[in-house]
Amino acid sequence: MWKHVPAQTHQAVVVYGDGPDSAESTVVLYEKQGTAWKRTGSWPAHNGRLGWTTDHHMDDERSPVGAFSLTDAGGSLEDPGSRLHYWYDDNAFASMIEDGEDHADDFDYVIAIDYNRLTGVPPFDWNRPQGVEKGGGIWLHLDHGDGTSACVTVPEAGMKTLLRTLDPRLHPVVVMGDRERLKA
Repeated sequence: MWKHVPAQTHQAVVVYGDGPDSAESTVVLYEKQGTAWKRTGSWPAHNGRLGWTTDHHMDDERSPVGAFSLTDAGGSLEDPGSRLHYWYDDNAFASMIEDGEDHADDFDYVIAIDYNRLTGVPPFDWNRPQGVEKGGGIWLHLDHGDGTSACVTVPEAGMKTLLRTLDPRLHPVVVMGDRERLKA
């Protein structure tokens, strides 16, 4: 998977899924120092309810496997000090799930995963360059304790750390998938 990471990348968020059909994962932040990658943070996480896929489609409830840039962030709460461009909008980031309190804060902070999206636009932008059927709107966002439609969730402390650490000048990426595919 590392061959898909651009040479100029100096920050990588790696999401290690427990298995191909598991919603459990771990998010690890790596930062390149000289020629070595140093682990600088780690958090328990969740991914798609049905696991991972190399052929993501809208509503398949699986997170896409791959390496994707991280360029834009936002949320329903004010910017906590993000280095990525941050779009604050307390209405656009409202949860669309009707489960009440369980998902009320999911989108307080988000980082858009550049899968089937335009960069330089708010995370909630609905443009899908590869077509709507390939899905999109996949984010790192606050954890709610279980699997997602395709996003990756991180505890609040982890989201704030990622927002304050990921620097667009260092070309951050997310590398994500189940452990077996990440080894390949």
